This record gives sequence, C-alpha cells and structure tokens, in this order.
Amino acid sequence: MENIRDRVIEVLQTVFDPELPVNIYELGLVYDIKVGENNTVEVVMTLTAPACPVAGDIVFEVQQKVSAIEGVSDAHVQLTFDPPWTKDMMSEEARLELGFM
Repeated sequence: MENIRDRVIEVLQTVFDPELPVNIYELGLVYDIKVGENNTVEVVMTLTAPACPVAGDIVFEVQQKVSAIEGVSDAHVQLTFDPPWTKDMMSEEARLELGFM
C-alpha cells in the first residue's frame, strides 16, 4: 500500500503552474512534504515568482487536493520564498519539456 507521502506527491503532480505546462512538483516548487501525527500533512512550497497573480489559486488547489486524500486528517500549505526558486530546481523531465536543457 502506498504511504501518504507518495499519495501527496501524486496529487501535487496534478497541480500546474498556469504560466508553464509543467506540474508544480516537477518544477521544483515543492520544497518539503511533512507527514505528522494523525496523518496531518504540511507542504512547504514556493512559486516561480513572488508576485505570481495566481498564487492564492495554486495554494488553495494544493490545500484542497491534499486534504481530499484518503487518510489525511488535515493539510497545511506553507508558502516560502527562501530559497528563491530557480530553473535549476526543476526536474530533468521538466527542463526537457520546457527546452531548458
């Protein structure tokens, strides 16, 4: 059986940055996933730009999708800009898809 962290990663791969056709996990926007007692989940993430106009939408979507995972009792999304996101944080697959190789 998959663990909760694996399911959180799967769900995060369905959340896309509106400006780039790549999910937030492959973009490297997810810095940490913590599964605590009682299966509470904290996702620490950033955005491609601090002034991202859809920041609230992305955070809300992550919160909603992680909360909906069976077995998750509560979900929190912490937005951080430290360290700032760079293209180097993207997976090789994402860089290939966007032509950054």
